Amino acid sequence: MSVSTPAAPLLELRDLVVRYGSITALQGINISVHSGELVALLGSNGAGKSTTLRAASRLLPLAQGSIRWHGGDLGRVSTERTVKLGLSHCPEGRRVLGRQSVKDNLELGAWLRKDRAGIKADIDRCYALFPRLAERRNQLAGSLSGGEQQMLAIARSLMARPTLLMLDEPSLGLAPKLVAEVMTTLRQLNQDGLTILLVEQNANAALAIAHRAYVLEAGRISLEGSAQDLRSNDKLRASYLGA
Repeated sequence: MSVSTPAAPLLELRDLVVRYGSITALQGINISVHSGELVALLGSNGAGKSTTLRAASRLLPLAQGSIRWHGGDLGRVSTERTVKLGLSHCPEGRRVLGRQSVKDNLELGAWLRKDRAGIKADIDRCYALFPRLAERRNQLAGSLSGGEQQMLAIARSLMARPTLLMLDEPSLGLAPKLVAEVMTTLRQLNQDGLTILLVEQNANAALAIAHRAYVLEAGRISLEGSAQDLRSNDKLRASYLGA
């Protein structure tokens, strides 16, 4: 009788070490994300969450360790190549192009694509996901509210048709109602088949939609497990869940 071999993780960070000069920002980070999962990376400000995403996107050099995609080492793969492979990074702070319209921002998210019909269909899909963007499609992105800019940043990342969407603090600075709206959309995207790695300080919001989570403290993984188990973890509840 043959025994099936578990599929390799979609993304795997192995023993990652990242340094800024003489300062070690990440020390021995091991994270895996399997196809179809929504995985949260939690921690306080300065814990190393954004650095982890930037390293995974090949925006930062590694001092040690490796990044694997579908089981293969990304090695010296460029940031542009990671986008073509299916990794999309939605950075902290929204970073929309304020002097461009909503529609222009979405089209720029597909800058590596040549399929005009597919791009138009994906813009329409983004409008369906975020009806406020459809209403403001010709409005300058800089005039949108903070919540609308976050929706635009997520939608722009989707325009690359990623296999894995990595989001950095999408709830930052948003009112609770908008946080709930963004999280509901991320849950829906994941249920539709998109794999997501979500960096968040808002542990309650992230654990409500995640399958699994990791907790970073001072550049190291201090906790990991299912979202359900972590919600009941006394240490996590005391530090991040307000219990």
